[in-house]
Amino acid sequence: MRVLLSILLFLTLQTVVGQEQFSVYFDTDKHQLTPAQSKRLKEWITANGNSKIVAIHGFTDEVGSVGYNDTLAQKRVDFIYEQIKDKVTIREDFKTISYGKNFMQSINQAENRRATIFYILEKDLQRENEILGIQPDENVEGLEITDDLPLHEKVARAKVGTKIILKNINFFQNTFATVPESQGAMYDLLFVMQNNPNLKIQLQGHICCVDKDRRNLSLERAKQIRRFLIYNGIPMGRVTVTGFGVTQPIYPIPEENEEQAAANRRVEMEILSK
Repeated sequence: MRVLLSILLFLTLQTVVGQEQFSVYFDTDKHQLTPAQSKRLKEWITANGNSKIVAIHGFTDEVGSVGYNDTLAQKRVDFIYEQIKDKVTIREDFKTISYGKNFMQSINQAENRRATIFYILEKDLQRENEILGIQPDENVEGLEITDDLPLHEKVARAKVGTKIILKNINFFQNTFATVPESQGAMYDLLFVMQNNPNLKIQLQGHICCVDKDRRNLSLERAKQIRRFLIYNGIPMGRVTVTGFGVTQPIYPIPEENEEQAAANRRVEMEILSK
């Protein structure tokens, strides 16, 4: 199973000039470094005492179960963090996140068992916000919401009453179980809720393929996303739920293909207060 475990900013990390990377590698099933890799890390710490760490990503190879690799990746990130804390500056606003999603694996499995530090050199710190894509605070509420915007930008522009489709949150047909590819989008929603403490939303579930929601599946899908938010610390009072069944399809029912069906079985969020 391919696992990515990250300590990173809520902001999407961009590969731009000024952001550096350094990786150390682990033996199979290990979360502590070999003497040779430990030496490399110590040398990096010595050379980068005045740099600033933006993120730490932990990776595993394909061997092992989802749960095992998720735990192993977390241990690798934690181990590196313990080695560098108090020795190299770390941004205050990073978070610990498990995406559990695939990454491009190397044919050489040894290269996949690694932790990568993303950092900014001392000489580039005056451009820190530019490098990380941080924009100055401004009131953007009411600006046009286009489909290509990230969720946090859509919410920033949205007014009370605006409905936003939670793109890339999809469900297996006839269930309220999210498909694995939905996890990244679910964390996007979590970050929006964490970074907007006054935001209250209603999650609205929809289904596909049938003429009536006899099992109230649309409501269960909305509840499933709320359970994820509550499990990760969002108060229940900030998230209400409802189900619209098949009364508001994006595509006419019966759908012509699976792509249309997947689009219809969705969850939307309505802004209740900001």
